[in-house]
Amino acid sequence: MAKYLLIDGFNMAFRAFYAVKELRRSDGFPTNALYGWVRSMWKLLDDQKADHVTVFFDLGGALEKLELLPDYKANRGETPEEFEQQVPIIKQLTRAMGFGLVELEGVESDDLLAAYATRLVVKEPDALVQIVSADKDFAQSVTERIHLLLPPPTANPRLGWRELDPAGVEEKWGLPPEKMVDYLSLIGDTSDNIPGVPGCGPKTAVKWLTEYGDIDGVMANASDIKPPLFRELLPTLKERMELNRKIIGFNLTHHEGEELDTGSLDLEALCKILEEMEMKSHHAEALKRYSQGELF
Repeated sequence: MAKYLLIDGFNMAFRAFYAVKELRRSDGFPTNALYGWVRSMWKLLDDQKADHVTVFFDLGGALEKLELLPDYKANRGETPEEFEQQVPIIKQLTRAMGFGLVELEGVESDDLLAAYATRLVVKEPDALVQIVSADKDFAQSVTERIHLLLPPPTANPRLGWRELDPAGVEEKWGLPPEKMVDYLSLIGDTSDNIPGVPGCGPKTAVKWLTEYGDIDGVMANASDIKPPLFRELLPTLKERMELNRKIIGFNLTHHEGEELDTGSLDLEALCKILEEMEMKSHHAEALKRYSQGELF
């Protein structure tokens, strides 16, 4: 059985950036995200023993979603300059470490990742795909052969990595994967500037979807909904819910027909980058990990 790790690049890179503080090259260039990135990727490889690893990055401009909701993600602050400085090198490291890299101008990496995950398990009936991300949107993609690998929560790192299959998704959020788009549409997503039903939190959304099946069922039974304060509000939000579904649900048509880039190791390039970034311990580990030093 082939095992694929599909990694949400910026999600993991930001975690690396904030996990390691004040690490710089001798000339002042920041290297904290680079340090954390390499360490976290090696940790994933050691723990998951995947056959193939591909990282997905955003190039900017979620055109389809911005057409639907011009304020999509408009509430996000400026990306730290020191993080942006390290992104090109993170991508160089990713390729040199032997990982595939996928990015497409104007298309969100989440859609690309979900599309490839879905097609992989159709093309390879015995394949197992693990989506590596803390983004709850990926819960909608989970099946018996597509799992969500959640990194340790920042607030509780001792919890460790968690692999969620369909039962795991239901245990965590109270609903199966096929209801996650409707769940997220109802509660909204403040991080992406997607408004939900005002006053509807996770518990209420789970209750409604458990009782009525989906948003259509909720709307059809609005006159009987509890709490009663929502009975007049819900019918006014029908168009918003349809919009939310389109934005939150993944477009699985991107890069149709294209083979997944699974990469190939370039030890010489990797060592050169690590030396240039003055990451001495990483350089030594790379030699030990990949070649036992015989090439140098």
